[in-house]
Amino acid sequence: MDLTNWLFWNVDTQIDFVYPRGKLYVQGAEELRSQWKELTEQAKEKSIRVVNTADYHYPNSAELDSSPDFVNTFPEHCMAGTRGADFIRETDPEDSIIFDWDKEYLITPDLFNRKEHRNFIIRKDAFDVFDGNPMTNTILKQLNPDTVVVYGVTTNVCVDAAVKGLVKKVKKVYVIKDAIKELPNIPLPFDAWEKKGVELITLAKLKKLMVKN
Repeated sequence: MDLTNWLFWNVDTQIDFVYPRGKLYVQGAEELRSQWKELTEQAKEKSIRVVNTADYHYPNSAELDSSPDFVNTFPEHCMAGTRGADFIRETDPEDSIIFDWDKEYLITPDLFNRKEHRNFIIRKDAFDVFDGNPMTNTILKQLNPDTVVVYGVTTNVCVDAAVKGLVKKVKKVYVIKDAIKELPNIPLPFDAWEKKGVELITLAKLKKLMVKN
């Protein structure tokens, strides 16, 4: 299969979300580590490029609150420079190019040379990576995928925002339904995704598609 125009989109698989000791632990997220590891390995084996988004906050971040409502505001998590902001071992990007949300970059095609660079980290200060980092649209345009495979946390916050942004810009969006995890007390986005043409599939189905086509 020609996977040249495929892109994996790893959403926020960071220590503070995934490990039970994390500052904003998503219950059950650690049970997905094997799936995330397999996706990481598949991308490497098949030379698929990966965008890895990451919360990266400072104390004045708009989504942080000492009395959070756990819908629009949350306690401190993924603070800049802390271990909790790092990716878990299973998804930690190799030889990545990092785009911080509070810095400016000169974008050239060389940065996206397929032979040299496969992993990209987009740090963000908002739920929506397209709002939380001004470079996201430019990066996606440079990568120019026609198919994007999304996984990570959380289903009904940052994954949802990524999916809704991506579906406007690429031909096909798959979400790996056994590689996402939601937060409680926030509506799930599955019906809205389906209306937008997003396809929810299992990791096993993805592997078959990657071989078949």
